[in-house]
Amino acid sequence: MSESIIADFVGKFNAEVLTRAEPVKGRVLLSQKRLVLAAKEDDKLTIPLSSIFDVAVGHIPPDLGDFFDSTVTVAFERGNARHVAVVEADDDKISKFSTVLFKAILNGTETTVKERARVGGRVTSEEYTTAKLFLKPGTVEFRRPEGSFEVSLKTVTDFQRSTREIAGSNRPALTFRHMKDGTAITTEAALASPRKMAILGRFLRLEYSDLMQELQDVELTSDKTEILVAMYSTGDLDGMPLANIVSAEASEVTMLLQDMEEEGLLQDSADGPTLTPTGEVVASRHLEDVND
Repeated sequence: MSESIIADFVGKFNAEVLTRAEPVKGRVLLSQKRLVLAAKEDDKLTIPLSSIFDVAVGHIPPDLGDFFDSTVTVAFERGNARHVAVVEADDDKISKFSTVLFKAILNGTETTVKERARVGGRVTSEEYTTAKLFLKPGTVEFRRPEGSFEVSLKTVTDFQRSTREIAGSNRPALTFRHMKDGTAITTEAALASPRKMAILGRFLRLEYSDLMQELQDVELTSDKTEILVAMYSTGDLDGMPLANIVSAEASEVTMLLQDMEEEGLLQDSADGPTLTPTGEVVASRHLEDVND
């Protein structure tokens, strides 16, 4: 390849077009334009990134890591047919490779975006503007001439596919509902390419599922949940008697707050305890539970 290589490692791979029954060991090379799976100098598969329409990442459970490798499955078009290629390597290599692959496909994509389509429950009068999309660790960045902004996936409470009227026509869009300074913000982004829209959706689901798995590891008692939701609803604890929120002694409440700070749900500030972005997401997901 004449262009710069952004990933180069040894792994195993297979593809329908290679007509092999078993994966073969070789070099995996990635540039900004193509993915090359090379068993030998004269035996390689070249996949233009522009032909890729889906990327799936499969991680092997830790207890099976000695028997199986992690994989990235790439779906691509060649001629009038669709094919898949599977790359296998250890978990660390696949994690890094998948991130670089998503970036190579999506970074710089022209996007039509409305940063604050809703603030809380209020629909704003903000207009759609053009931006370029860039992926960063745990973050989607939109770069515009008038100023860039980011959506941290740790603050996202929900995202979904939708249809929005943009410039007089209905277009598929991704809607992010995320927290910013204690307020729920809805951001809408539309990509002209359905192929890239699908790949972005795949990336977000992958990143979001990992974050949700981390949140599931947080053990919440009913007392902690009530405190979180109360802070989420009012913004802070200023002047709020915690005894009215949970039936506990002052010493127990202090221990609860300390535990929640250690778990990354609360942070100390000049005005007292406040929710972290993670705490805001957890609180918003439990809001209905408390109200039931």
